[in-house]
Amino acid sequence: MPSEKSSSADNQQERLKFANWVVGFTDGEGCFTVSIFRNPTTKNGWQVFPEFVVTQGKKSFSVLNLMKEFFNCGTITINRRWDNHKENIYRYCVRNLKELEEKIIPFFEKNLLKTAKKKDFKIFVQVVRLMRKGKHLENSGFKKIANLISMMNRKKVRKL
Repeated sequence: MPSEKSSSADNQQERLKFANWVVGFTDGEGCFTVSIFRNPTTKNGWQVFPEFVVTQGKKSFSVLNLMKEFFNCGTITINRRWDNHKENIYRYCVRNLKELEEKIIPFFEKNLLKTAKKKDFKIFVQVVRLMRKGKHLENSGFKKIANLISMMNRKKVRKL
């Protein structure tokens, strides 16, 4: 019969393996993105919208549930746009600033991405932290955020 210590060590090992899987899966199927939308109800007329997203087709929907359980936050929604996938696409998404700052960011700071997404992640972190300080509500902070996101995900520079 295994001791509690070995059982605990086995659980830690499994969690580490799963954490490595989450990183690899995110490197392949995930995205750290920040969008800016016109919104006349906000102070400066713009809304900054950070998201951590992982998408999958219906056949692999179960892995999105694993991600949601692992992070204990976010939502899963359906995108009925089939395009060339010939099936519905599902989207695991975390948008809540507190959850991004307390769950998603610390995880990926500790468990480093391996692909070019690590550059997007670093910019994403800067934007989320600026937003948590309320900088997106100030003209100069908003412009800084807009400049940062223009360097993410091969986005074009946007004229504001």
